[in-house]
Amino acid sequence: MKKQNLVAEINQYGQSEVNLVERAIPEVQNNDVLVEVVAASVNPVDLKIIEGKLKLILKYKMPLKVGSDFSGKVVKVGSNVKNYQVGDYVYGRVQKDRMGTFTNYLVVNEGDLALKPQNLTFEEAASLPLVALTSYQVLHEAMQIKPGDRVLIQAGSGGIGTVAIQLAKLAGAEVATTTSTKNVAFVKELGVDHVIDYRKENFAEKLKDYDYVFDTLGGQNLENAFKVVKPGGKVVTISGIPDAKFARSYGLPRWKQALFAIASHKITKLARQAKADYSFWFMRPDGKMLAQITQLVEENKLKPIIDSTFIFNQTQAALDYSRKGHARGKIVIDINQDLSKEK
Repeated sequence: MKKQNLVAEINQYGQSEVNLVERAIPEVQNNDVLVEVVAASVNPVDLKIIEGKLKLILKYKMPLKVGSDFSGKVVKVGSNVKNYQVGDYVYGRVQKDRMGTFTNYLVVNEGDLALKPQNLTFEEAASLPLVALTSYQVLHEAMQIKPGDRVLIQAGSGGIGTVAIQLAKLAGAEVATTTSTKNVAFVKELGVDHVIDYRKENFAEKLKDYDYVFDTLGGQNLENAFKVVKPGGKVVTISGIPDAKFARSYGLPRWKQALFAIASHKITKLARQAKADYSFWFMRPDGKMLAQITQLVEENKLKPIIDSTFIFNQTQAALDYSRKGHARGKIVIDINQDLSKEK
């Protein structure tokens, strides 16, 4: 086990660059697993956290460690841990109070872990936890999607989109997506039934009577979703404005509930006019659900899509690239190039 433990962190919101700082290897509690991180992936939520855009939902102290999901090797387990042992290859998405997967060593509750799919590299495995759990929860819990349902998944070539399309098709849904001209053929290969090239067409003019819309973009795209969804349908966003319903379910104080009610007034009004439901979804770590995703991967029913890989000291470059919003699939950071060669 290496002694050095570098961590990517910020000292204030809006900081232009993350710092790589040496910190002590974290202590393991009874239900924890210490993981030597091999790879981690970049997610839009990481950028939102760095920029302070989630301050009303998530409260963090500075310095703040960066990174949400990972793959790695177990090097120590707590006294109550039953499902993992030293040497296991694992992956997962950390809880919100344990952010910081851009690091050499990470402590994770065993309930947030799953064994790494045997047919994936560490980089491929690290690309999946957040996007796969988000997509699975939105499709199967928020939407309760079933065979024959029609669903629009925005930004089909992105990290969420590439996984959500595959999961929706596995569920038997008819899937439409939006993408740029260069990615039309690519999303068709993922199984999409209807592709809208947003550079040439407006999805709100081409699609109608959809059961569900999975919004990953927010803004005008979210507003236009209510022109597509049918009465009784549902729009679920991960990028739009949280509403009072979400604030209550998340346990936020009343003043924040009132604030979100005001901020989401336009969207909730559009939902009423469309006679559709609207909800904001904030994914949760879930090791058991991730194990189900592992099974899909090992059965070759779900495959990760990686745009590019950066090494650990290029973490800022990886974040900058993600900020441009043009990645096809996921951006991965190779934390430990030596361990990444293991299978």
